[in-house]
Amino acid sequence: MRKFGLIGKKLGHSFSKKYFTAKFEREGITDAQHDLYELEHIEDLQKLLKQEPELVGLNVTIPYKQDVIPLLDALDDAAARIGAVNTIKIEGSYTKGYNTDYIGFKNTLEIFYPATEYKKALVLGTGGAAKAVCTALADLGIPYTSVSRSPGQGELSYHAITKELLREYNLIVNTTPLGMAPNTNSAPDISYEGITPEHYAYDIVYNPEKTLFLERCAASGAKTINGIGMLYGQAEAAWQIWNS
Repeated sequence: MRKFGLIGKKLGHSFSKKYFTAKFEREGITDAQHDLYELEHIEDLQKLLKQEPELVGLNVTIPYKQDVIPLLDALDDAAARIGAVNTIKIEGSYTKGYNTDYIGFKNTLEIFYPATEYKKALVLGTGGAAKAVCTALADLGIPYTSVSRSPGQGELSYHAITKELLREYNLIVNTTPLGMAPNTNSAPDISYEGITPEHYAYDIVYNPEKTLFLERCAASGAKTINGIGMLYGQAEAAWQIWNS
């Protein structure tokens, strides 16, 4: 039996286990199972790998996406540039880290935002998810500017996102949790009157299906997409990595 799993600190509501258990049933995969492994400290990973020699793949969730890196034998190029890992491939005692959030975002963006429309992107937020988004944008050759409540060098504040500035950027990606259930009445504080039918709005939040950010952008004619495709895409990318 091949074992897969999710490591994190608190795993009460896990997308990974539900997704992979349903996938195994649906596709008739009988030699695999997916389990949850709550780790009090990331250093407990070594003990887990010894206790569960049948483990061949792990997903990683908060707060360990960065902390796990020093414990791994190798990193995929994208994961190294992002500085975060959400997927581990295990071959014997050898471990390699990947970032499939990057893959899930990049693949869905290429379908949603055609290369003929490439202009410039605004990335709302500067957390871990934003790093994966920015790396994908760079790899696609899309110039981007990050937006933060406490902007650093080369970043913008939310108040700087005016109607005039939005003429320069036709892709806006929300990587913040603003608008995520249960706080559905919140949205990034930008000048929505500057949004036009020329704009593309991508929210990596997937619950609710249409966040207030997407509603406001859609009301001005923008094309919109939520994070559900990215979520499923990163899970399928992990499965492909584990089986490659």
